Amino acid sequence: MTVYDLVVYGSTSAAVAASIQAARLGRAVALVSPHAHIGGIQIEGLGGSDIDNQPEFQNSTTVGGLSFELHERISRHYGGERPDRLRKTVAERLRDPDVWRFESRVAEAIIAAWLAEHDNITIVYSSLAENDAVRKSNNGTVEAITLVDGQAIQGRVFLEASYEGDLLAAAGVTTTHGREAQTVYNESLAGVRNHTPYRQIDVPVDPYVEAGNPASGLLYGISPEPLGSPGDGDKHLQSFSFRVPLTDDPANRVEPLGGSPQPAGYVPERYELHRRFLRNGGFMYAPSIKVPRRKTDLIGSEAPLATDLLGLNDEWPTATYARRAEILEEATTFTQGLLWFFANDPAVPEAYREKWAQFGYCRDEFPDNNHFPRQLYVRDARRMVSDYIVTEHTATQDSDVPQVDDPVAVAYWPTDTHSVRRILRDGQPHNEGFIFKDGHRWRPFGIAYRALIPRRAEATNVLSATCPSASHVGYGAVRLEHQFYALGQACANAADLALLAQTNVQDVPYAELRARLESQGVVIDVTSVGLPTFPER
Repeated sequence: MTVYDLVVYGSTSAAVAASIQAARLGRAVALVSPHAHIGGIQIEGLGGSDIDNQPEFQNSTTVGGLSFELHERISRHYGGERPDRLRKTVAERLRDPDVWRFESRVAEAIIAAWLAEHDNITIVYSSLAENDAVRKSNNGTVEAITLVDGQAIQGRVFLEASYEGDLLAAAGVTTTHGREAQTVYNESLAGVRNHTPYRQIDVPVDPYVEAGNPASGLLYGISPEPLGSPGDGDKHLQSFSFRVPLTDDPANRVEPLGGSPQPAGYVPERYELHRRFLRNGGFMYAPSIKVPRRKTDLIGSEAPLATDLLGLNDEWPTATYARRAEILEEATTFTQGLLWFFANDPAVPEAYREKWAQFGYCRDEFPDNNHFPRQLYVRDARRMVSDYIVTEHTATQDSDVPQVDDPVAVAYWPTDTHSVRRILRDGQPHNEGFIFKDGHRWRPFGIAYRALIPRRAEATNVLSATCPSASHVGYGAVRLEHQFYALGQACANAADLALLAQTNVQDVPYAELRARLESQGVVIDVTSVGLPTFPER
């Protein structure tokens, strides 16, 4: 049986980067993909990348290595002026958000061709067995993983590159999920939020099925759970959503949403909260073109009641595969119904309804799934708990915590977590948990190699690119796709160095790892990337 040098588990951007980098180093790689399509959320609708899309900072300065190579390949695909624009943007450190944007179908095709260039990458389409998936030796070394189809994949080093952290959990590495209390790491942004100003429901809305009658129950989408004590921890996750590409181009639109039949499973009562909110003057939004070929990228948080699925995904990290499939189906049905609602329901202001009515699903995206994204944007699942932890302090200017001395990538994004739940507060629906800027004077920071390795006693040949050791708040600054590319590339190099030295991943010589990453164009030096600007106090 083949023993692979590196076994990568996941279908994400980090899985792509790690597999390609390890293959370039001459390693035999098994890429075990739980999904039929490899590339993560970048091939599931996230084409309006989080690069240079905020007014107060320019984070394209952190894009290097394989992440930049992906964008080079994308720019060559589009041709015309796009390659020159990309080179000029980087050379002159210009802000040009459009040059970083792409269609999902384009990214998927490029990633598939990129992986196929390497004969030493073996792709296995399967998931971990749900029980006894990891075989470990007595000294904590992982020897093999077992998949749901019964096959065993043997390896020398293993990489967690899924969004969920399933490999870490199966390997006995300590993980957590949900929100820590403020007291755990002394984080002011942690736990239950007493104030959630961003995308808040700010008009009065009767929350009961029968208006004015609490005995009739709450409208769909509102949890009966109390607010709780501000700062307390819980197991809630920031909301998932679909990053839906729609188009108003008749040549590529399946059909306009306006006037189309109600989608399968449409339940009008599930959108009563939206009706009351809009009738009372609540904020409405329209789709905007962000992606080539006149496509949208719906973020999920464009309005207080947009496509974010507050409270629906709390079970996801530890759920069985069958339960995840149920959550995915429920999320699909609700989201497709909501988009139809926006384009057709009389409660939506006419000007907005007319704009939504012109859009429809893209004929050239996701043809195997009725042109709808196949996967949710899993923004938040398990996180490793190791000897070093990325926290709010890591991401805070004027912090007592210095920049790390073992960076392998730079995180340049606010501590960003979408709202986690919709509850009643003072008798009104209330979105709770959003953290995005909120007056926090954040900073770019080096992501420590130590955040990618487990405690020595738990595993000596396992790395984690997508579920690093971080608090809920700290992870909000790490969880970007181009940063996952950098972390995947770092993990591949670390695995190679560990194999060359026949040592544990905890003992990889950092100076050698850094020198390699810098030679490969990965941005390591946080002092070189610039700083965000903030309003004067």
